[in-house]
Parts: sequence; structure tokens; C-alpha cells
Amino acid sequence: MYKDVQFEKYMDTVYNRLTNGGLFLTVKGSRPNTMTIGWGGITHFWGRAIFIVPVRESRHTFGLMEDSREFTVSVPIRADVRDSLNFCGTHSGRDFDKFRELGLTAVPGRRIDTPIVGECELHFECGVVYKETMNPKNLIKKIDDKHYPDYHTMYYGEILDCYLRDPDAQ
Repeated sequence: MYKDVQFEKYMDTVYNRLTNGGLFLTVKGSRPNTMTIGWGGITHFWGRAIFIVPVRESRHTFGLMEDSREFTVSVPIRADVRDSLNFCGTHSGRDFDKFRELGLTAVPGRRIDTPIVGECELHFECGVVYKETMNPKNLIKKIDDKHYPDYHTMYYGEILDCYLRDPDAQ
């Protein structure tokens, strides 16, 4: 059902899914919330494997992230979840219970209290070790003008667990 994997072997998969449909970023709260991310990535800081996820302060996920200080990233590899990714990227968790609305399965995390999206195969469980809100003065105007009505906070999550899970093993 679960297979531990080295995240390094899946960096291309993460990048490809980020740029082609997105990934699920899930945060716990009174009910779990998931959103679609198309930006972010895996890197190495402080001798740790880090998954950086950007969240705008205007998003419902932002407040949940501030309270929980942990998150999961669920990556579809073969699963066709395009419609769910589209919905989660265009609808707020303030207005919808996305798991219930879409029939997604919130599977408990193995190392943290935040669930994963059971319909995906690859999962990262992360604990926030650092965060930083973008300073518009440090951003070039061309990018600012194109992408920013409001700014992201970058959450640096230490990868605490990375594994494959068979989505048919619900």
C-alpha cells in the first residue's frame, strides 16, 4: 500500500506536474483544505530537504497554514484529477468543503496530522521550518505587474516523509 521513496528520484515528476496541471497543497483546519499550486519546488537548505510552497495572504489556505505550520503535497502521477485540480485552483475553501464537493479522500498523514489526497500516488509530508513574505521592493517590475495583485508568503517545509501510495487502496 505504501512505498517509501527518495524524493530526489521524483524531482522531475514534481516539476512536470507543477507546470502541467498542478499539485495539491493540503492543510489541516476545522476541516482539511486543499488548493492547487503551480509554483514551488524542492530544494536543499540548512542540510535539509525542503519543499517550498507559495501561498497568497488572500487565500483561505494562508490562515490555515499560519495555524498548523505543516502541510502535505500530493502529486498525481497517473491519476486523472485535472477537474479536481481545476476546481481547487478556482474555488475557495471558505465556500466549499473541497474534499466532500469533489469526492476526494482525505487519508491521514503518516508522520503529521495533515491528510494527503488519496487519489494521488506521490506524497510529501512537510513541517514548516521557515516562512517569508515577499517584499515587492525586491521584485522586478515586469514580474510584479504580471503576477501580483497580492503577494505570496513562501513556506519552507522540511520533507519529513515521501512515499508512493496506491490510490486504489482506499
